[in-house]
Amino acid sequence: MIEVTSTEQFNALIASGSRVVVLFTATWCGPCKVIKPEFERLSTAPEHSAIRFTVVDVDDLEEVSAAAGIRAMPTFQTYFKGAKVGELLGADRQKLRRLVEQVAEAD
Repeated sequence: MIEVTSTEQFNALIASGSRVVVLFTATWCGPCKVIKPEFERLSTAPEHSAIRFTVVDVDDLEEVSAAAGIRAMPTFQTYFKGAKVGELLGADRQKLRRLVEQVAEAD
């Protein structure tokens, strides 16, 4: 899992063309704490080895959060070939798994 620490790093990850799943979170967010272990589990699953799992703290990187249009937390966004291909608001494990599968299968 990649902890994003700068706008430049975030932009480079998205522009890399890789399959990327981003968790927008905050240290004070209760639902974020509930879903993060599932996000970590998905990030280490062998079938997801081609996906880059990243975490953005919205309080540390307000510019990134604003540019991504984050309105609630947790928010998950998926990117492929530099474009956003999916989004999930909330801490729903099943929906998160489906979102990850969608980016894994994206063409």
